[in-house]
Amino acid sequence: MFFESRNINLRSIEPTDIDILYEWENHVALWQLSNTHQPFSKYILKSFIDNSTNDIFVDKSLRLIITNKADIAIGTIDLFDFDPFHLRAGVGVLIADIENRGNGYANESLTLLIKYATEILQLNQLYCNINADNVESIKLFIRNGFEITGNKKEWNKTKEGYLDELFLQLIISKNEKVSSN
Repeated sequence: MFFESRNINLRSIEPTDIDILYEWENHVALWQLSNTHQPFSKYILKSFIDNSTNDIFVDKSLRLIITNKADIAIGTIDLFDFDPFHLRAGVGVLIADIENRGNGYANESLTLLIKYATEILQLNQLYCNINADNVESIKLFIRNGFEITGNKKEWNKTKEGYLDELFLQLIISKNEKVSSN
């Protein structure tokens, strides 16, 4: 299967995922990662699921659930801000519980998503924004071919002060750039 690797599967969101999404979206410690500032209701999450066509060309995003081989949801991976003209999209990945981190799940998920973006969507590039102190995420994306191409100084406000946010890109297509002549 296209969305399957040795240790994980990626699948579409199902209505039965509402409780786990509710838990993850309302976990305050994760809000800084997603730039969230308020809780989500089950009503809002149900509406999101009900209104999603699961077609990236319609929704301009695609959220997939990461499951382990026991079919237990352990996180999500997203394509967002999909731009079909410029052939690019943002990427976000979450392994929700600390005990599931460090097992290669995020790496396998990102590898599968890059393959999908390359072979099926034929995107030119993927990008992500990561707080400069999120060393593990930065390493994950660099390991998968992303390069740091920008640094937004004091971009995100936290309790401890402002954090820089790094902009990373994976240029998939190595075609010649369009000339401005």
